[in-house]
Order: sequence, then C-alpha cells, then structure tokens
Amino acid sequence: MTHHNNILIIRLSAIGDVVFSSPLIRSLRLTYPKADISWLVEPASASLLEHNSDLTEVIVWQRTQWKKLCRERRFLKLCREIKSFISMLRRKKFDMVLDLQGLLKSGIWAYLSGAGIRVGLRSREGSKHLMTKVVSHAADNPRIGSEYLAMAEELKLTLDDFSMNIALSSKDEVSALKYSDAGKYAVICPFTTRPQKHWVEHRWAELAEKIMDRYSMQVIMLGGPDDIEAASRIHSLNDKIINITGKYPLARTAAFIKYSSLLIGVDTGLTHMGIAFNVPTLALFGSTLPYSDTTHDNARVLYHKMECSPCRRNPTCSGNFTCMKMLSIEKIMGSVQEVMI
Repeated sequence: MTHHNNILIIRLSAIGDVVFSSPLIRSLRLTYPKADISWLVEPASASLLEHNSDLTEVIVWQRTQWKKLCRERRFLKLCREIKSFISMLRRKKFDMVLDLQGLLKSGIWAYLSGAGIRVGLRSREGSKHLMTKVVSHAADNPRIGSEYLAMAEELKLTLDDFSMNIALSSKDEVSALKYSDAGKYAVICPFTTRPQKHWVEHRWAELAEKIMDRYSMQVIMLGGPDDIEAASRIHSLNDKIINITGKYPLARTAAFIKYSSLLIGVDTGLTHMGIAFNVPTLALFGSTLPYSDTTHDNARVLYHKMECSPCRRNPTCSGNFTCMKMLSIEKIMGSVQEVMI
C-alpha cells in the first residue's frame, strides 16, 4: 500500500454531506496513522470538524467574503487573497487530495493544491479532467453515506469503524447539558432548503403536543437563521414548544441533538446528525430519498413512495407535495414507539 504523508479532504458545503462523509476521517487516520490530514470547507460547516482529533487541520475557504469583494469591485484585494490562499495550499505539499464534492469549484481547489494524486467522487461539471482518478458508486445503494463508503473501499482504507463522527467542544455542549440534566427532551427539525422537502407545517404543532403528552418530554424546535419566520408560525400554534430556531451557531445546535432522546426531522443536515449521534431518529423523506438504510436500529426513514418519487428538484405535483402529506401524525407516532424501544 502506498503511504501518504499529507492528505487533503475537500467537501466545501452542504452540512448533511459533511456529516455523511465524516467516517472517512477515521478511516484515513487508521490507514495512515502518521499522516497529516486536513479538510477544506466553507465556514458554515467548519465547526463540525474543528474539534475532531483525527484531523490535523481544518482549512476554511472564505467564499462568501470573496464574493462580497467581487460585488464591491475590490478586485485587487480579491486577487491578493486568492493568490495567498493558493500559496498556502501549495506550501502544505499535499500528496493526495480527495474531492468529495465532485464539482468544478472543488475540483479547481484539488488541482491548485498541487497534489500529485487527486481522487474525485462522481466528478461532474468537467472536474473529472482535473482528477487523476474518479470514483463512482452504485446510485441505488440505500445505505446512508454509501458514496463515501465507496470512496473508502476504492482507496482500500481501513473500515473497522465507518460511522459518522461529529466532534463538539465542551463549550458547545453546555447549553444542551442544562436541558438534559432537567430531564429527557425531543427535538424537531422541520426546516430545509427546498419547499418540496418540508412536511405539512401545521402538523408539527400537533405532533409536538402528542410527544409531550405520551412521553412527558419537552420538545425543542431547531433550525437556522433563515427558518425563524416559519418557526414562529409553528410556535404560535403550540407555545409549549421550546423554540430556539436561529438562536445558536451550528455546533451549539448540534449539541442539543446529541443530548436529545428523540429527533424527528425532514431531509436536512440536523436530522442526519441525529443518526450520527445515535439518537432515536425519524427522517421524513418525500421528494428526496438520500438513504433508506440508516445502519442504526433506532433510526427509521418514513417515506411514502409515489409514481413520481423521488422527484428531487423537479416536483410535478404543482406544489401539493402529496408524498409528504401522506406521512400522517399517526404513522409518525407509531414509528416513535418503535425507535424509542
């Protein structure tokens, strides 16, 4: 087996995919125990990686800041920052780069790193021409994070513990610990980026009420700053829900998931964290089906397959999102009983 001294993982964005791909960190560390292992990421997901002891360094690409400089026409400063960033990458002398994003923006960074070995995952948008090797995977594999497992297998990495690994600081965990010390609580994660991935909004209030009554648990609603308005609407229907949507940064929000006793959510990064933290989890899928095999006995996917499923980014139901409406409160409550055992 070829030894690698300096490895760079590139997965820039999508919180869920950072969670899905996190097992590769441990596999690389077990395979190359003395290597320096770095991860290139955008700021939004960096906090999920910064405290992982198997990583040598987390390199943050300030993409939003660069776009701002471009909008402000501060091209000289932008050029300096780009040049400095490329120089920094090259000074690290990476000998292998894993481009887990498989897009042109990530492929360019893989190429500019100067690494002699550049392995892309399902490289698209022309990025395959920037790779020395491209790894594909079976599109119908139902296992959670199957594409990242395919990468590990192709590279013949050690697979003793290919489980998701989100590391948090003790500071991030303080707020959640206060709630868990007071008793068990459930979290709901109703929000994501596309409307076709949402469940029926008003049902969250009734579902929370049933969880409170049956299990004597508080229910905490989680989400990001962009979800505050929708969270307020749900909270107005059931003010017993503890609404902390948008109040904490990502890693602190993740801590609330880690110490919860139940998570119910849609196809969003927060829901996938429930499985990563081995929390009893119900994932409500409709227009997407990123996985059906959670690899955990206490985590289930609820999915009502229709002729058009999964439509992904191209729904044909004129905004009815029938597949999500078919997931009833009664069905969800029955599944809660199964994962809580």
